[in-house]
Amino acid sequence: MKKEDYYVVLKVKRDASQDDLKRSFRKLAVKYHPDKNPGDKEAEEKFKAAAEAYEVLSDPQKRQRYDQFGHEGLKGVESRGFGNFEDIFDAFGDIFGGGGGGGGIFEEFFGGGSRTRGAKRGASLRCDIVLDFVEVASVAEKTIELTKRSFCEECRGTGARKGTSPVTCPYCKGKGEIHQRQGFFTLRTTCPKCKGGGRIIETPCHKCHGQGLYPKKSQIKVSVPAGIEDGTRLRISGQGESGENGAHPGDLYCDIHIRPHNIFQRQDNDIICEFPITFTQAALGCNIDAPTVSGKCVNVKVPAGTQNGDIISVRGEGFPNVRGGGKGNLLVHLMVETPTKLTPRQEQLLREFSELEHKNVTPKRKSFFKKLKDYL
Repeated sequence: MKKEDYYVVLKVKRDASQDDLKRSFRKLAVKYHPDKNPGDKEAEEKFKAAAEAYEVLSDPQKRQRYDQFGHEGLKGVESRGFGNFEDIFDAFGDIFGGGGGGGGIFEEFFGGGSRTRGAKRGASLRCDIVLDFVEVASVAEKTIELTKRSFCEECRGTGARKGTSPVTCPYCKGKGEIHQRQGFFTLRTTCPKCKGGGRIIETPCHKCHGQGLYPKKSQIKVSVPAGIEDGTRLRISGQGESGENGAHPGDLYCDIHIRPHNIFQRQDNDIICEFPITFTQAALGCNIDAPTVSGKCVNVKVPAGTQNGDIISVRGEGFPNVRGGGKGNLLVHLMVETPTKLTPRQEQLLREFSELEHKNVTPKRKSFFKKLKDYL
């Protein structure tokens, strides 16, 4: 099924500012919110489509790729991947005026998070992954060690000591909020006793101290795709901290850093290798063994008359395209070295060669001196 243009989805012009995008997204989110359209699958899809469109267009880099290549340009690009409404609320809490569960503006319109009251999604975490340059040529499997707040097995996440249970908050009667009438209006505030959870813990668990979560060392295996670029951020869904009261866990964001190499450089998916050759090799031609990131060398034919800075491309010896579609090339950048220390015999031969050069001027030199004469 063909995706609808993101600008059409958000009902904005292609030159819309960030404020325009935000206003339109808020308006559509309120219109198609699931609590306002219970059981309406069409409204649900429009709600998710608006979130997806805003997620792309609010990011300057993704927006530039989308403007240039359309939906095809976003293949393989990191995306939040909204699996449910809580994902959307959590991702855009700053727009809606609150955190996960659709707080803020949604509470104002729909009575406040009845589906997720007291169940706060787990915090997302960030880590760094450092790769050697040559590791990028294939899928890299890395193990990340970190300490995160995890589900407490002792109390099964309730926060109450084993053999006991949380009790209904006597202050708000389990509602998690207090209603106060002021004239024609009813003011709704979070219960100060249970902090909105609707329950209180009289005997806290000794392991998590009533939190339902505790710090735990974890090892997480991360598969880094081949061809990834320096500065890319990977999102590992559900590998952040555990959520409260069974809510969704957060995500783990991995920032990729690639160490520079002393031989190779990168240009998109191509790999550049500067290879020095002698004056005679350039003049007469030769064969050289150029290194590759696989650790092997490839035989490259250098044609006679090669000039300093000429590039020979070796097909398929670059990095894989992270979005699929083949590999880049190895670009052998030939650097012709001028000898600095000559033996008497070498100097004699070069002087003889120089005399011949004056008798047989090369085409480029001849053209240059003609232009120079006309100029002067």
